[in-house]
Amino acid sequence: MERPKPAIPRSLFVFSLFYGGMVTTAGILGVKQVALGPLAVEAGIFAFLLLVVMGSAVSELHGRKTADAMVRWGFLPLISAALLIRLVLALPTDPGMYAPAVEAFPIVVGQGARMMVAGLIAYGTSQTLNVLIFSKLAAGAGRLLWLRGMVASVVSQVVDTLIFITISFYGERPILALMGGQMLTKVLLSIVLVPWLITLFVAIGRKLDAGATPA
Repeated sequence: MERPKPAIPRSLFVFSLFYGGMVTTAGILGVKQVALGPLAVEAGIFAFLLLVVMGSAVSELHGRKTADAMVRWGFLPLISAALLIRLVLALPTDPGMYAPAVEAFPIVVGQGARMMVAGLIAYGTSQTLNVLIFSKLAAGAGRLLWLRGMVASVVSQVVDTLIFITISFYGERPILALMGGQMLTKVLLSIVLVPWLITLFVAIGRKLDAGATPA
C-alpha cells in the first residue's frame, strides 16, 4: 500500500516551522552583545544566519518563489511577537513577581518603535536579497551550493547592518564604528558557518523529502 503524498513537501513544512521560531528568537537574542575575540556582535546574528541558511536551502530545494513566500510569511510571527510584547509590557505586573525580574523584563524584551521598524525593514530587505542572490548565482546548474550560500549571506548581512543601524541610531550616536564592527563580524561568521550549515540543511531536506516519497 502506498503512503499518501504530503500536502506540502516534508522539508518545507519542517523548515517553515523552524524559520518562524528563529524569526522571533533572533529579536530576543539580539539584546545581548557577545564578544568573539576582539569583535563584538549582537547574539541575534546566530538566529539570523540560520534564517539565511533556511531561505537558501528552501530556494535550492523548492525554488525561489517558495523561498520568497516563506520570507514574507516570516513577517507574521515577527509582527505578532512585537505586538504581544507591547501588550504584556502594558499590562500591570503581579506584585508577587520576583523583583529583579520585574526590572529586567522590559530591558530584555522591550524595544523602541524606531528599532522595531528598523528590524522589520532590515529583515524583509536582507532576507529577500539573500534568496535573490542565491538563486541568481545558481544559473540553473545548482552547483557550488556552499559558495552561493556564503556569498548571498555575506551581501545580505552587510545590507541588513546598513539598514538596521542607520534607521535605529542615525542622529542619536556615531554609527560608522558600530556599523563597521558589526559588518566585519557578520561577514566572518558567514564565511565560517554558512558553507557547512547550508550543505547540512539541504542534505537534511533531501532526506526528509525522500522519506516521504511513496514506495
